[in-house]
Amino acid sequence: NMLRMRSTARLLVQIPLARSAMSHSVFMKTRVQFKGMNQTAVFQRCFSTEASPKSDPEPLTYDDSYIKAVLAEARTIAMVGASPQWNRPSYFAMKYLQAKGYRVIPVNPAAAGKHILGELVYGDLKSIPVPIDMVDIFRNSEAAGPITDEAIAIGAKIVWMQLGVLNAAAAAKAEAAGLKVVQDRCPKIEFSRLFGELGWHGFNSGVI
Repeated sequence: NMLRMRSTARLLVQIPLARSAMSHSVFMKTRVQFKGMNQTAVFQRCFSTEASPKSDPEPLTYDDSYIKAVLAEARTIAMVGASPQWNRPSYFAMKYLQAKGYRVIPVNPAAAGKHILGELVYGDLKSIPVPIDMVDIFRNSEAAGPITDEAIAIGAKIVWMQLGVLNAAAAAKAEAAGLKVVQDRCPKIEFSRLFGELGWHGFNSGVI
């Protein structure tokens, strides 16, 4: 026989949100009590490419106007670390940004010569034959250093480091070269937050 849920069943959903609308990880814990038993289901999806948030430095803050200006300026994005696997965060982010009118060129030496979402994959930034506005770094914090050097070398305007990616030295070097820098943010999340889409799902985006 199927278990009947008691009238006293409780549903607890905890979604810690930080850094504007999203934190390094989105944690949802659901506890449901059934007759004769107690089951706890825990689901955790981590968007961070780094370690636990406990070891992270203090979060950086950016004015919404700054993030909006960056997203408006960038039309062609080189996504370093883009994955051909449909279930990877970089794949979701690339597909979303394409749907918003951006051209996203994937950079991944392991997949060079192949195609991701209709775009040819390049092995490095300097191999891309068109001007790049923004370099979106889907790699770890250490790798962000040399990637930022490449971004400066190819004349990119913006270096964007994904959630969990922080490299103060690289950011300072890019800013000294005249580039705009965003660290520890996801352009997909920021676009949806600033242009109202998070609000459609009931999140408080902090934007009126």
